Amino acid sequence: MVKRELGTLPFVAEGLGVMTPDVTALRDSYHLPGMRVLQFAFDGNLANPHLPHKYLHNLVAYTATHNNNTSRGWSDSLSDSQQRTVWQYLARRPGGSHDIPTALIQLAWSSNATLAVSPLQDLLNLGTGACMNVPGQGEGNWRWRYADDMLTGFTLNGCERQQRAPAADCLLAFTHD
Repeated sequence: MVKRELGTLPFVAEGLGVMTPDVTALRDSYHLPGMRVLQFAFDGNLANPHLPHKYLHNLVAYTATHNNNTSRGWSDSLSDSQQRTVWQYLARRPGGSHDIPTALIQLAWSSNATLAVSPLQDLLNLGTGACMNVPGQGEGNWRWRYADDMLTGFTLNGCERQQRAPAADCLLAFTHD
């Protein structure tokens, strides 16, 4: 009925709660993409559905959402053991928290996901002070704003290399010079 009444619309089915088989079947019956968040991936469980090697094609991969810390802030909050887990999965020598946003963006963009999304705060490599929302916190949310000069010196991050062409699909793939 939804498709008949509204036609094909670009919906994404949020899947961050309990995904029962009937919920998954309903989502799949409408061919709606699900979602995965990279910040949820690194709990040490190789079966974690948020790990990119578990991604199906019909989903949207996020480095973080408006309800998460920025990727840099998230990295700052990880224990040494959790940091090692992230870097081991990335198959890279450990770096600093300032290296995590770019690494997660590259991971999302190179995944099987239909679409990869990164908040501007991750693209700008900002810390916890740029969080958009803290669930359960009644005040102080939705106040972060970017200024035009924050985008000065940024370039597109080789979308063609990540097979995310055409370039219009990659306009948010900035990296800092």
